[in-house]
Amino acid sequence: MSIHESAYVDDGAKIGEGTKVWHFCHVMPGAVIGNHCSLGQNVVVMGGTKIGNNVKIQNNVSIYEGVEIEDDVFCGPSMVFTNVVNPRSQVSRKHEYQRTLVRRGATIGANATIVCGVTLGEYCFVGAGAVITRDVPAYALMVGVPAGIAGWMCECGVKLQEGLLDLTCPADGKRYSRRGDKVTRITDETE
Repeated sequence: MSIHESAYVDDGAKIGEGTKVWHFCHVMPGAVIGNHCSLGQNVVVMGGTKIGNNVKIQNNVSIYEGVEIEDDVFCGPSMVFTNVVNPRSQVSRKHEYQRTLVRRGATIGANATIVCGVTLGEYCFVGAGAVITRDVPAYALMVGVPAGIAGWMCECGVKLQEGLLDLTCPADGKRYSRRGDKVTRITDETE
């Protein structure tokens, strides 16, 4: 574990082996961060959050209470999580925090906004500046405001090519089955 001298890690926060916490970060009590993560400059991790292993959180991201991030997730610079649907300064809504779940391998692009109460499916890819207002299927490429499905992504991060019967990655040859908005990886017997 490596914590920059300008970062604050409060008592009661748990940080795993090999995790790096860079300049001006604040990790609050009750936050749980896994192994081999990287928190870029000016990242805030609130109590009551859970971050898996090998998660990369780029500069200027706040992980608010109610957010859970599974393993191998990438959070791009200045992307935003929310935890209340209808905030008002004069109305306390801490009892209304909604859970947001980011499944394994997901990528969230720079300046994207994730409205609380949604689940981002495994290996989905949220484009830069997109606004997510509903659940995202596994492997979906999401773009726009509000975001919609613009294609499907391989686990390696390359857009899948659609064939007659399935989807194929032009980079690594992995194949996927698609039935409506449900995509699953086709594994061969050698894997």
